Amino acid sequence: MSDSNLHIFGIRHHGPGSAKSLVKSLEECKPDIVLVEGPADAQGEIGLAGNVEMKPPVALLVYSPDDPQKSAFYPFTVFSPEWQAIQYGLRNNIPVRFMDLPQFHVLAIEQETPEIVQEEDGEREIRIDPISYLATAAGYVDSERWWENMVEARSQNDSEIFQAVLEGMSTLRECLDCADRYTMLEQRREAYMRKTLRAAQKEGFENIAIVCGAWHSPAFLNMPPVKSDNELLKGLPKVKTQSAWAPWSYSRISYLTGYGAGVRSPEWYHMLWEGENNLVTSWMTRAARLMREHQLDVSSAHAIEAVRLADTLAAIRGYPHPGLEEMDEAALTVMCFGEEAPMKLIRKQMIVGSRMGQIPQDAPVVPIQQDLAKLQKKLRLPVKEDSKEYDFDLRKPNDLERSRLLHRLLLLDIPWGTLSHSHGKKAGTFHEFWELQWKPEFVINIIQASRWGNTIEKAASAKCINAVESMQNIKEIAMLLDSALLADLPEAANALIAAIQERTAVSGDVEQMMEALVPLARVMRYGNVRQTDKGMLVKVVRGLASRVMINLPGACCNINDEAAEHFFELINSTHTAISLLQDDELANGWELVLKQLTNLNNGHNLINGRACRLLYDGGSISSDETATKMNLSLSAANDSVNAAAWLEGFLRGSGLVLIHDRSLWSLIDRWVCDLKSDHFIEILPLLKRTFSTFALPERRQIGQQAKSSTSAAAAQKSAGQAFDIERAKKVLPLLSKILQEEIVIDD
Repeated sequence: MSDSNLHIFGIRHHGPGSAKSLVKSLEECKPDIVLVEGPADAQGEIGLAGNVEMKPPVALLVYSPDDPQKSAFYPFTVFSPEWQAIQYGLRNNIPVRFMDLPQFHVLAIEQETPEIVQEEDGEREIRIDPISYLATAAGYVDSERWWENMVEARSQNDSEIFQAVLEGMSTLRECLDCADRYTMLEQRREAYMRKTLRAAQKEGFENIAIVCGAWHSPAFLNMPPVKSDNELLKGLPKVKTQSAWAPWSYSRISYLTGYGAGVRSPEWYHMLWEGENNLVTSWMTRAARLMREHQLDVSSAHAIEAVRLADTLAAIRGYPHPGLEEMDEAALTVMCFGEEAPMKLIRKQMIVGSRMGQIPQDAPVVPIQQDLAKLQKKLRLPVKEDSKEYDFDLRKPNDLERSRLLHRLLLLDIPWGTLSHSHGKKAGTFHEFWELQWKPEFVINIIQASRWGNTIEKAASAKCINAVESMQNIKEIAMLLDSALLADLPEAANALIAAIQERTAVSGDVEQMMEALVPLARVMRYGNVRQTDKGMLVKVVRGLASRVMINLPGACCNINDEAAEHFFELINSTHTAISLLQDDELANGWELVLKQLTNLNNGHNLINGRACRLLYDGGSISSDETATKMNLSLSAANDSVNAAAWLEGFLRGSGLVLIHDRSLWSLIDRWVCDLKSDHFIEILPLLKRTFSTFALPERRQIGQQAKSSTSAAAAQKSAGQAFDIERAKKVLPLLSKILQEEIVIDD
C-alpha cells in the first residue's frame, strides 16, 4: 500500500514470493529511505550485508556481552524480503534503517515477568496465526498451503499483493480491538516502529518504504498520537548489547527447530526464488539424482511418473499447480515405493536443505572467533552442517593438532566434534575417530568462551583452572586433567595436578582416590602417543597409588554387600590401572595389598575371592596355594552365604577365561572332584548362582568342555579297566544342574 510519501509492504519472513514482489515494488516506487523490521541497536551491521563475501543464509546476532546467553538471532536467506530490501538500499545508495524495538530493551524486559493480557480463545488464535484464519475463510485447512498458493508461488509478482495483505490484516486487527488486546511487548515494538518512521519524516525523507511483517503493517495507518507511543516507551529497562553477523543454515531456519518465524521448506523456497522453469519436473529430477547418489534404484521413468502423479493430485484437489504436499506424496509413492526411510533423505536435502552461509573474513567478531576461523582454515577443517567422520592418525602433526583443537573446544562447551569408537583394522592408540557437525548456534558458545581468553588455547586453559577451584572430588579433577592433557594445556595440567596433590593430602576417601587413579594411569600409559609430558604426572600418580594401598585394606573391613560390590569394581579398575603403569615398585606394593585382602578376617568374602583371583592371574600364588585357599573358603565349616560370595568374587566375569585357561579349569575341576558327596550337595546352589552370571553361550561351551573331559577320562580309564556306565550315569543329574546344561554319556 502507498500514499504520496509512504509505502507499506507487509511481508512474510523468508517468503520468496513476497521477496520478488517487494523487489519489483521498490524498483517502481524508488523510495529515498527504506525502513526494515529489525533491531535498531544493530544498525551498524547493515553495511556489511553488502560485502560480496557475505553469502546467505546468515543471521544477525544481538547479545549481552555480560551474559551471552541473553541473545537474539535474526536469520536472513537470499529469499528473505528484509534481506532483499537491504540489498536494494545498498545497491542504490539510499539509507536503510532497522526500525524495531532495540534488543537492549527486549533482553532487559525478558528478565522481568511480562504482563500477559488474557484473550478470548478465538481472538488469541487470530493474533498468534492470522494466516490460518484467512486460510480457513478461503476454504483451506492448511495456512501454509494457502499462503504458498496465494503469495509465494504466484506467477505475478506485483505490488497489488501488498494492498491485499494490508486490507486482510487490518480487518483482523479491527476484530481484536487492538489497543487493548496486544501483549505489552508488541505494543512497544509497534510504538518504536512508528517512532522511527516519524524520525525519518522529520529528517525530510519524502518517499519512505516500510518493510515489516504482515501482521504489523496496519500499525502505520491512522497512527496514534506521539504522546501515546512515548508513554509506552517511557522508562524501559536496558542492558548493554553488541551485535555481529554469523553464518546460519537452512535447517536452523526451518520451523521444526522451534524458530518462531521459520518455514517448513527453506530449500523448496530457494527453488521458488530462483524461479526455475518447469519447477515440479526440476524438483523431481533433482530428487531422483539425489537417490541415485545414495545407491538407491530410481530411473528417469520414476521421475516422469512422479511428476504426472503430482499434477493429478493437484487437479483432484482443485489447486492451480502442484505444491510441496503433492510432490512429497508423489515422490513417496513412486520413487520411494511408500517407504519412509528414503523419503527422509529427500525431505532433508530437497525440502529443508543443508545450505550454510558465510560471512566476510574481516567481519567484526570476538577475537576468539577469529582464532577459531584461522585454525579451521590452517587445519583444513571446513565448517559444514552435514556430519562428517574423520580418522586422525596422531603420529601426523596436522591430525594431532586437529585432535587438540577439538578437545579444547569440548572443554569450552563447543561440541563441534564427537569422539566415536571404531573396531576396524585402524583401531588403536594412534587413531582417533571423530564425527564433526557444525551448528550455527555454536556462535553463542564461542562468545561465552571469550570471557576466558582471546584464543581457543588460552580460553580452554583458563576455564579449566577456574573450574578446579570449586572441585573437591578427586575423580572429577582427574578426569578434567585427562581432558586437559588430551587438549595439550600444560598450564592447566599443572594447576590440576597441584589440586589433586592438595586434595589427596587432606582426603581419607580411598574410593575417590581409586576412581582418580584410572584416568591418570591411562594418560601415563598412552601419553607418548600424543607427545604428552608424562614427567609431571609421575609424582602425583605415585602418591595417589601409595595412599590407596595404605588405606584400602582398612576400608574393606566390616562392609555390607552394597559397599563390597562397589569396592569389587574399584579393585578391578585399580588393578588395571597399576598394570598399565608398568611400574615394578607399584606392582609389588599392590601385590602385597591383594595378599592382605585375601587374608582379611573381617573382610567381605566377595573382595577376598577377587583378590585371590587377581593374585592367581598374575602368577603371585601357585595353583596349589589357590586350591588351598579355595578349599578353606568353601569348606563345610563356613557359612554358605559367605562361601557363595567368595566363589562369585573368584569367578565373576570369567566364563571365557575358564573355557580357555586350562590351568584355571583344572583348578576348579580338581576342587569339585575333591568334594565329598554331602558337601557337594550343600554347595551345589552356590555353584549354580556363580555360573548363572556367565552368558548362555559361555555356559554352553563349559558344559560341552566338561562333557569332553568326562569322555576323555572315561576313555583313558577304559584302557586299563572296564568302565561302569551305570555308575557314571548317577553323577550326571548333579553335574547337569551345576552347569545348567544337559550331559549325556553314550552307552
